[in-house]
Amino acid sequence: MIEVRKKDKETTESLMRRFSRKIQQSGVLVRARRTRFKNDEKSKTEKRTEALYKVKIRKEIDKLKKLGKFDDEALKNIKRKME
Repeated sequence: MIEVRKKDKETTESLMRRFSRKIQQSGVLVRARRTRFKNDEKSKTEKRTEALYKVKIRKEIDKLKKLGKFDDEALKNIKRKME
């Protein structure tokens, strides 16, 4: 944990500048930014089930498009039916 104490007759601007410099030098921000948007890898079975789900939905969509019955409501019904 980084701690900066105010010195005698020190302005708040210089205190903030000193604090910012300490943060930059410690690398806390770099580590936080690196882990902020990190996604966990999916397992092999999760990837497989997701791919199979997409294939099923794609087949249904293609079938409805050929019949001329595809719209947003049909897509919602397909997804509801697949779950």
